Amino acid sequence: MPVTPASRSPADGRVVVIGVGNEFRRDDGAGLAVVTSLRGRVPPGVELALTGGEPTRLIETWTGAALAIVVDAVRADPPRPGRVHRFVLDRPLAGTTRTASSHGFGLDDAVRLALALDRMPGLLVVHAIEAADLSQGQGLTPLVAAAVGEAARGVLSDICDAGPPA
Repeated sequence: MPVTPASRSPADGRVVVIGVGNEFRRDDGAGLAVVTSLRGRVPPGVELALTGGEPTRLIETWTGAALAIVVDAVRADPPRPGRVHRFVLDRPLAGTTRTASSHGFGLDDAVRLALALDRMPGLLVVHAIEAADLSQGQGLTPLVAAAVGEAARGVLSDICDAGPPA
């Protein structure tokens, strides 16, 4: 679902939910599965987008949004596959407790670049599901598949808390 830059203005009240992942790398498709499950369940005007996680694509999609919600699979140490994390980002994560995107470039890279370019959304919320298997193949592992509904409910809650999109 492409989003055109011409449709944006900095204070437009736009809400976008971005699923990040690769459905051909098992649990890496968790973010895509969450956003796909939201079709028909979000209020009118909320944009749903799917991406492979390339930083400039993320920035392009969330620029000008009042609220951007990113859903992705992550690796954590120690791992607990299927655990759902929620956090608000206004700067790159730091320290040993950070989770890592399952992609070569992570959300941290997009946030660093967006800060440098003054292209952060008004509020950036991340819902991340810990992955168990990032190998080649289709289909989420059972623990990650079970977490899709929890993450989707969290996203819907964030959307409702933000109020109706402009």
